[in-house]
Amino acid sequence: MHLPRLAVSLLACVVAVPLFAAAGAPVAKFQQLEQALPSPTPQRNAAGAPGPAYWQNRADYDLDIELDDANRRLTGRGTITFHNRSPDPLAYVWLQLDQNHFAHDADARTASRRSIDSGKLGYRSLEQLLLQESYDGTLKLGAVTDAAGQPLKHTVVKTMLRIDLPAPLAPGASTAFKLSWEYPINDMKRFGGRTGYEHFPADDNCVYTLAQFFPRLAAYTDYAGWVHKQFLGTGEFTLEFGDYNVRLTVPADHVVGATGILQNPDQVLSPAQRERLREAYGSTKKTVFIVTPDEARAAEKTKATGKKTWHFRAENVRDFAFASSRKFVWDAMAVAGTQYPLPPARAGGAADRMQRLPVMAMSLYPKEGMPLWDKYSTHAIAHTIEVYSKFTFQYPYPVAYSVMGGLGGGMEYPMICYNGPRPEDDGTYTERVKYGLIGVIIHEVGHNYFPMIVNSDERQWTWMDEGLNSFVQALAHEEWEKDWPQRRNERDLVEYMRRTDRVPVMTNSESIADLGNNSYAQPTVALSVLREHILGRELFDHAFKTYAQRWMFKRPTPADFFRTMEDASGIDLDWFWRGWFYGTDRVDVAVDQVKWLQLDSRDPAIEKPKTKAEKDALPAMTSRALNADLPKRLDRFPELKDFYDGFDEASVLPSEKKAYESLLKELAKAKIDPALLKTPHNFYVVEFSNVGGLLTPLILKLDFTDGSSEELKIPAEIWRFNTEKTSKLILTKKELKAVTFDPRQELVDCDIENNFWPRRPVKSKFQLFKEETPKNPMRELTKPEAAKTEDPK
Repeated sequence: MHLPRLAVSLLACVVAVPLFAAAGAPVAKFQQLEQALPSPTPQRNAAGAPGPAYWQNRADYDLDIELDDANRRLTGRGTITFHNRSPDPLAYVWLQLDQNHFAHDADARTASRRSIDSGKLGYRSLEQLLLQESYDGTLKLGAVTDAAGQPLKHTVVKTMLRIDLPAPLAPGASTAFKLSWEYPINDMKRFGGRTGYEHFPADDNCVYTLAQFFPRLAAYTDYAGWVHKQFLGTGEFTLEFGDYNVRLTVPADHVVGATGILQNPDQVLSPAQRERLREAYGSTKKTVFIVTPDEARAAEKTKATGKKTWHFRAENVRDFAFASSRKFVWDAMAVAGTQYPLPPARAGGAADRMQRLPVMAMSLYPKEGMPLWDKYSTHAIAHTIEVYSKFTFQYPYPVAYSVMGGLGGGMEYPMICYNGPRPEDDGTYTERVKYGLIGVIIHEVGHNYFPMIVNSDERQWTWMDEGLNSFVQALAHEEWEKDWPQRRNERDLVEYMRRTDRVPVMTNSESIADLGNNSYAQPTVALSVLREHILGRELFDHAFKTYAQRWMFKRPTPADFFRTMEDASGIDLDWFWRGWFYGTDRVDVAVDQVKWLQLDSRDPAIEKPKTKAEKDALPAMTSRALNADLPKRLDRFPELKDFYDGFDEASVLPSEKKAYESLLKELAKAKIDPALLKTPHNFYVVEFSNVGGLLTPLILKLDFTDGSSEELKIPAEIWRFNTEKTSKLILTKKELKAVTFDPRQELVDCDIENNFWPRRPVKSKFQLFKEETPKNPMRELTKPEAAKTEDPK
């Protein structure tokens, strides 16, 4: 298709594209974000790094836990040592009692179920609602005392516990208190939840995947004081780092996996199992069974009457979780290229040397997980550690477990995660289940990095761990195999971004209805756009790694992430954070029109014939075409041809020639090359509208009449003077045929119909349906035989 040409002077060509928007044009989307971010402090500097006065508290745990398999109850007692590293004296401490999420009067029960959406309710949902009447999962506290056994005043506030100290705890001081508790473990299939048990009726055994099973110290922070917002089921956990010394007493035939290093393998593993474990430390390509499938099948046929205590230690972790079952198969292998330093006392070596062992990837699963889990689980763990370490930091812990449990998706804790996908009862599985398992393991093991090490505030900002983790998960998918089939990508987010009921990503976790899209998918896609189309991979990867390494074992806020990404990349991204994280606009750019401008050479010998040729090339109007055969006067009186004047529009008048020669002299005097007037370039002005409001780079595909094409990437700063309208001047020697915005559909544009110039139809589908025939009650009542033959639809 040919475009109309507009002849312009050189000066006119320059001013055709406005450099500044009219007064009052909207530019607020490019305002600096410092007005919205908290001011830098000695704890958190303006570059997004921990400041010289950065601090965070610490809590160490010494716990004794017993699992009552017969009654499916957990009892515990322990000592928590709290270290106040804040500059403030603290008169009380707060602890999380997240198990009270299952209490009869929990806010999660009374405030969450508001209605029956669309007049429908799932069978499983109805069953859970009815069963909640009979199950009270309240964590019942026993004694709460100081280290000497003296009672401490305390108050349970729903899912939080406040312990009042005898005297304010001074900055730099520590205190210890003891607690005991118990609660009935929830059936995850019937009541849901992140923790609980799964019952297998065929052999009457359970798999326990337990977490949030003890009172955990809440975080006291420099930005919010005590983080004690109630747990309603969505906003996860904000915790302090510490050391854990935990003894887990379980039935003697159970196999246990937990956060940390097993301290007493001689007491809980057979000689053969210990030897297999040693073998696994040397295997980086093939898994080794520590507990074989045959041993697991034999164990699930009987139930031991005795008990064993599994002893675990974990250093510098923010939480602790464990899994226990007699059904477990246990396989393991070392992660290639990793080293975990084992202290000399634990390695049994001299005081001046430290033994280094590889990080271990381990999986626990019942026979119902085979033949899927034994093929992929442990390899997926190793792959996660390898890829995440490349983009962040080396994995600092000795082990990472994946445990089959949780029924649906997955849940993460330091060094251990619970994942639900599994084969059918007959051992078959679909491709969706296979990649679903690999994907969820990558995601949950990846949470060791965010937030188990980069310890963001989950209760307040879900996206800081779920969004960042999902982004790196997508990178790990790409490195698992070519054409990973289940990648969450930009096109999948379009329907969500079109919605008008969205809330900003920077919304409190408990106030987000569509958590999956808001806190997982949107940040993932935003960071992908930032990496691929704004910063580029080299700048982005450096900045992202800088953030991760700055905040290892510390607690970043959103401002720390935003500032670090700008500080380390050298690019102002305030407009990007404002649009993708603080707003609800969407990407919708329209290619409004294209103007074709050709430079006026000012030479009448060139321009006048060209103008005449263009005029002659215009199609004849209908009236002129119909009158073409009418006899003309000169045809009737040919002797008048010499009498009448003739005038050729292409003729150059002497005055015009003189004016052009005068122009050339002026250019020569100004030392301007007159060849500029005869440049062969075409000048195209492409005009755009920002219909959706979200600022975006412009990726354009230019198609030319000679069959060639090229891609042009324009930074988002093209909108900086007017965020609603902009234009781009394109110089080319070729003739432009078409323009396409976002040709690969990777910028989440929500309306592709206006992405083309000239407009083109966008293909979609519709379905035929059979109109329903209204029921005929009379026929059904009086002629039942005839009614039976009718189509029930």
